[in-house]
Amino acid sequence: MNLPKFNSLYGRIFAIFWFTMLLILIVVLSLPSLDPRKSRDLPGAELHRLTEVKENLELTFAGEQNLAVILMQLSNRANRRPRLHGDDRDRYHLFLTDMEGNILTLSGNQEVRSRALQNFITGIESVDHPQQRLYGHFLMTGPLPIQLANRSLLLYVAFPGNRPPPFFVRLLDNPVSFLLVVMLISTPLLLWLAWALSQPAQKLAQASQRVARGEFQVDHSLEQGTAEFRQAGKSFNHMVEAVNGMISGQQRLLSDISHELRSPLTRLRMATALATRKQGESPELERIDTEAQRLEQMIGELLELSRMQLNSHMNQEIQPLSSLWETLLEDALFEAEQMSKKLTYTAIPERKISGNPQLLMSAVENIIRNAINYGKDQIQVTFRDTPQQLTVIVEDNGEGVPDDELEDIFRPFYRVSTARDRHSGGTGLGLAITESAIRQHNGHIEASRSPMGGLMITLTLPLSDKT
Repeated sequence: MNLPKFNSLYGRIFAIFWFTMLLILIVVLSLPSLDPRKSRDLPGAELHRLTEVKENLELTFAGEQNLAVILMQLSNRANRRPRLHGDDRDRYHLFLTDMEGNILTLSGNQEVRSRALQNFITGIESVDHPQQRLYGHFLMTGPLPIQLANRSLLLYVAFPGNRPPPFFVRLLDNPVSFLLVVMLISTPLLLWLAWALSQPAQKLAQASQRVARGEFQVDHSLEQGTAEFRQAGKSFNHMVEAVNGMISGQQRLLSDISHELRSPLTRLRMATALATRKQGESPELERIDTEAQRLEQMIGELLELSRMQLNSHMNQEIQPLSSLWETLLEDALFEAEQMSKKLTYTAIPERKISGNPQLLMSAVENIIRNAINYGKDQIQVTFRDTPQQLTVIVEDNGEGVPDDELEDIFRPFYRVSTARDRHSGGTGLGLAITESAIRQHNGHIEASRSPMGGLMITLTLPLSDKT
């Protein structure tokens, strides 16, 4: 039989199961010998105690030859509750029987007299081996041979006590308490098992969420834990490496193509300039030069987007928010004034953020310049911060974007159907670059209609808790 290894998930469950079964087996086998309600041999201390009682009785009635008188005195003495050493814990009740087990005298209460004694006598196999057994709060001991009035008798002594029965006896008598103790013992094992299962699963879920956000990072901590989760972690990391390789290959191909396109574009623009010099200006040549410029701009932005997506593992640094966007806002304010537009902005929070400064500045600059270009005459930039994140809201009073196209404007090369885009001359990559930069910083960007009437872009970024 091949037993599962303990470093595997099934191995741990197997080990916990058999460990629990072993504990139960030990308890079941130990109960008969530990349960004081079962008859067992009299220990040395109790035997000495019983022998002391016997010797005191023989010494007290040494000169009495009438057994009836002795039995009467013992019955009368029961009400005085004799003690061995004046200790309340040593009070006892005496019981005498003949050698055949017939009860001659009793002392104590009716409970012991009517049931406990007869039950105890019936279970005695040999008078040569004194035993003891617990009946409620009474510990019955005996028999011990005793000589009274020249007769051989058997002495039984019940030692009542104020102490409650042993703890495990009370558990056996109370199923609810027993169940609670079993739960108390098994709970740490179950919690440990749940932790062993949940920790690797939680790490795998977090890694999946990072991949869903576009962070294709290998996490070697996934390759820890039980054998099943280690194998799943290795497979997950191999998948991330494969996907990362595919994306990197595509981005490199796109970058190489873009570089290669720049050379014929440069030659085309040079040829257009030579033709204009020789033949003079014409609408056709101007159109060719304009389209060449737009194509060159598109290739440049495409290269920037490709570099951003390719360098998803960029080195981050902690920067104050003001150092990122204060100069940018001043330049945007001047640019808006030149276009006879009013740009207002709230104070930049005195907080810090961890990330790539160039990407963060480019992301905010793109949405502010879009607002300046498409707003009629008002642009508002609002900064809000919480202990965990920063919110930047950029809105204008332009014509805006149709509601059914708000989610599509972050797609590369997407051109909206309104006048906001038809007269822009843009490439459709600005917001795609912004969305990529925000996503790489574990942030979120959203477009909606502004109360001012135009477009409102809301982006959120996690803030650094380091000072």
